[in-house]
Amino acid sequence: MGEDIPAGKKRILKLDIARLHTFSKIEIPVIVERAHEEGPVLLLNAGIHGDELNGVEIVREMLARKYTKPERGMVISIPTLNIFGFINQTREFPDGKDLNRVFPGTAKGSLASLLASQVMNEIIPHIDYCIDFHTGGARRFNSSQIRIPKNNDELLELAKAFNPRFIVYAGEREKSFRQAAMQAGKKVLLFEGGKPHDFNHRITKRGMYGTLKLMQHLGMRDFAGELEKVNHSSPSILIQHSTWIRARQGGLFRFFVKDGTKVTKGEVMGTISDPYGKYEYKIKVPETGHIIGMNHAPVVYKGDALVHLGFE
Repeated sequence: MGEDIPAGKKRILKLDIARLHTFSKIEIPVIVERAHEEGPVLLLNAGIHGDELNGVEIVREMLARKYTKPERGMVISIPTLNIFGFINQTREFPDGKDLNRVFPGTAKGSLASLLASQVMNEIIPHIDYCIDFHTGGARRFNSSQIRIPKNNDELLELAKAFNPRFIVYAGEREKSFRQAAMQAGKKVLLFEGGKPHDFNHRITKRGMYGTLKLMQHLGMRDFAGELEKVNHSSPSILIQHSTWIRARQGGLFRFFVKDGTKVTKGEVMGTISDPYGKYEYKIKVPETGHIIGMNHAPVVYKGDALVHLGFE
């Protein structure tokens, strides 16, 4: 972005993307903190969808507690990449584009594509690693999980160091930030946790302390004192594949299970009923697995995703 970051210094840069229709300038803060000693460069990226606030809160907590100040290397923090969506509390850009479906972007494209291009040209070349923070979409709540592609031992090692509740094998979405950064040779962990328009303390805590564990694993800073205060987590559960259980009919949906739990085949996980007390349809677990995501919408239609079931 045209500015030198001296060793041991912190700079708050402004990614100048565009102006509102009122001609007010819109800038995306990019916080860069460089250690005296050279080392890895880690990007903490959140808010690529403007309504996914839990990732914004994780990066904010990291900054507020000064955990982003490394002893080796450099940390680049972008709490609100989709600043337009964050202002309007919407997933998309004002042009209707999903920012996470236009990477690597182009300098002659849509507004979302312009931002994607700037990120790929101005920031991505400087990083080695990235944690891309997301939540579930719509009314869906995701248990804390790191998503990585299969057959990548280095990413699997990094995900285990982060120690989420689940490590989920998931392919890269076409034209996503993760796909573009990976194609540029960067190591990207995609964190999923919580739901839009919501803060969840458990998810925030897991995401923040996972980031500390990863930074310590990379040798960027010793967080032994901070991590001693955390309850020792069990090893992450590796999810080989997953599927959504969908509603066979519409109605009022209520669930009887908690996210993150293991459920057994035949167990009743919830019901769908009409509003008038005429029927109540039981939803049973088709196969033993782990609940890695849930639909929190109280009203569903036939075919709607209800529960995301993961299998070891």
